[in-house]
Amino acid sequence: MNIDENHAALEVIESAAFADLYCAAPDTIRTSMHIDVADIAGATCLRCAKLNPATIFRRACGLGVGAPARESDVAEVMRHMDELDEPYVVAVAPHAKPLLLSGWLEARGFTRGYAFMKFSCSTSVSADVPTDLDIDVIGPEHGLAFGRVVCTGFGLPETVAHWLAQLAGRERWVCLLGSANGVPAAAAATYVEGTHAWLGLGATLPEFRRRGGQGALLWRRLKEAATRGALTAVTETGERVADRPSNSYRNILRCGFQEMYLRQNYISPARS
Repeated sequence: MNIDENHAALEVIESAAFADLYCAAPDTIRTSMHIDVADIAGATCLRCAKLNPATIFRRACGLGVGAPARESDVAEVMRHMDELDEPYVVAVAPHAKPLLLSGWLEARGFTRGYAFMKFSCSTSVSADVPTDLDIDVIGPEHGLAFGRVVCTGFGLPETVAHWLAQLAGRERWVCLLGSANGVPAAAAATYVEGTHAWLGLGATLPEFRRRGGQGALLWRRLKEAATRGALTAVTETGERVADRPSNSYRNILRCGFQEMYLRQNYISPARS
């Protein structure tokens, strides 16, 4: 597998995880928040009203990754995403083709936003990450507790907790909950498909931070992914810049992940 093919695989597993996350939304939440996922011109288009940031909840992923994009593909993705009438993002990986893709977006009024760093590592990596939290794989009976920790950690509304709760026990997902004396304190998930695993949704409640929870959850997810056949783990977080916190970035590096590439997020133009 050459470098471009390897990088493409890192994008594909993330897109697959988010597509399944969107498919997991209960019907009432799907309707109220206009949640949907569609393959448009080779891009995975994720739409969800009322939630921010757009870099997570309203974005087109993978354009130009599986096959070179055409300028008409950009227009098709825009038509689809514009229907929601909310700001959104088109993510452009550095290996996306053609190189004109960024220029096509900028010519249509898109601007560069906060980029994401993509990380990868072998699931066989071992790490000693001490924590006083109890880390457990959970099933549906603890799904809502999992969802509430993630939502509190990221400042998301309670409705989303009921959406995320659907992942606990769902095929291809492994949800973990960290507890302190039986009190939910931290949470994280991994999605496994084939030889790749995507790691995300890691959050710790403010009162339980600086206790090694996220590092332990990263390592445990690598272990769980390996037992399910994954060889390579993938995750991402915001790029390192001077005026933004980088705790997640440092935790990822400490667990053996390597920086792979910076993926630019192009923000849609303001609607008139």
